[in-house]
Amino acid sequence: MNLGSKPSLKTLTKRAIQKRKEQQFSLEASAKARIIRMSPLKVRRVLRQIQGCSYEEALILLRFLPYRACHPVAKVLKSAAANALSNYSIPRSYLQIEKAFVDKGPTMKRIRPRAKGRMFPIRKRTSHISIVVCSTFSRYENDVKGNFLPVSIG
Repeated sequence: MNLGSKPSLKTLTKRAIQKRKEQQFSLEASAKARIIRMSPLKVRRVLRQIQGCSYEEALILLRFLPYRACHPVAKVLKSAAANALSNYSIPRSYLQIEKAFVDKGPTMKRIRPRAKGRMFPIRKRTSHISIVVCSTFSRYENDVKGNFLPVSIG
């Protein structure tokens, strides 16, 4: 066993290819909606169902789900798709939802009058919705006419 030997050319090429793949950044676009007047628990119920779907599937799901949280989530999703189109020229048909999460926002505190001069607190919760979409292809090229051509890199 030769412990002090240099790696072979084949090993070096494999490492170089692996390193190049790691350096390629994926095209991601994101959108946020802040201080949405809805509980994060109710929004999270919707976001779990659309996470990992394609853009079109998610819009269809949001259209037919019976929750009030679907409207602001759909707005954020459309905004993320518009960001992807304007920043990276990625068509909506090639988008996939990579991350969809909700954080709690500021809580508005109100009071409910009760008997004998007491009061109970009412917490009106708000949430921050964030959606990150990524492309299903890692690189894009245009042909002579300027049309979009997806090129997948293994």
